[in-house]
Amino acid sequence: MPKDSKSPPGGFRQSLFWDVDPATIDPEKHARYIIERVVDFGNDKEARWLYGAYPHDLIHDVVEGSRSVQPQSRALWKELVKA
Repeated sequence: MPKDSKSPPGGFRQSLFWDVDPATIDPEKHARYIIERVVDFGNDKEARWLYGAYPHDLIHDVVEGSRSVQPQSRALWKELVKA
């Protein structure tokens, strides 16, 4: 569950969520989906928002368990959200 359920400043970029309407994304309901996209394709601003918006254990669990997260992204984020 997000610490702060608000969307990132400026909302979600269409290019980050190319397969859905970004206006329909719910930060709480779609946490896994958002985390997967931001860790792989997010910019610095989105990564900072993600790091502050979701509990680090949730980010870690998604990064560890996702089959869609790229190996380079997985390695970086595992270091960023170490317990």
